[in-house]
Amino acid sequence: MYAFEYQKPETQPQALGLAQSLGGQYLAGGQSLVQAMKLRMSQPGTLIDLSGLTDLQGIEVGPKSVRIGAMTRHVQVADDAALVAAIPALCVLAGGIGDPMVRNQGTLGGSLAYNDPSACYPSAALALDAVIHTDRRDITAADFFLGLYQTALDGGELIRAVTFQRPLAAAYLKFKHPASKLALVGVFVAQFKDRIRVGVTGAQACAFRASTIEAALQKSWTPQAAQSVQLASADMMADIHAGAAYRAALVSTLAARAVQQIQAKTSF
Repeated sequence: MYAFEYQKPETQPQALGLAQSLGGQYLAGGQSLVQAMKLRMSQPGTLIDLSGLTDLQGIEVGPKSVRIGAMTRHVQVADDAALVAAIPALCVLAGGIGDPMVRNQGTLGGSLAYNDPSACYPSAALALDAVIHTDRRDITAADFFLGLYQTALDGGELIRAVTFQRPLAAAYLKFKHPASKLALVGVFVAQFKDRIRVGVTGAQACAFRASTIEAALQKSWTPQAAQSVQLASADMMADIHAGAAYRAALVSTLAARAVQQIQAKTSF
């Protein structure tokens, strides 16, 4: 590691003031940032620990949407009874992140702000037409994720909460790395009354909506429709774990399996 200053504010105004005066970086759960610091991928001069801001935690379930505080832990999302009833797929996603240590420390806001290309939450944010609420504005998920580890957040901007729209049904499936549990590819399919959303993570440098699969499912709500879509491998990431063509095929396959899972749960 290296020398840096550590601050732990007790209120949001204090945190915002420290960010403005010191130009520091917010620390949520630290599950990504601390590792990046160890590798010198990130070298902030000041860390502003947000763990004391309890008003940024909590889950509010409404008839049409769900609002989750930015500092809400993954385990809290996974285990909230009201949320399980409202959007069970979101709870499944949170319950499958990393290991128990990661789930007990990592936060929703931290995951979105860091925007790791293999993080699970961005796919849900896109599929559930989420709105990210900051201290300055509201940003739709469609406008939030800009590229590899890049978001629409400005310097010192603080995520306060995220609102997810409640779908009729949804499912999240991922092909995970056996060690990290990160998504080599993760697909979140959401069925609304008037639209289909398919959010994808792990396949490209940034989470995206698979619009061609959405269009196919809009015409025919079947696993075969999703499976029939062939995404361009040129747009996909490739590494030692999975090639570009393999990732492209996984997106369609996981989307098809997600539709199959939704149909199995909603058929009577």
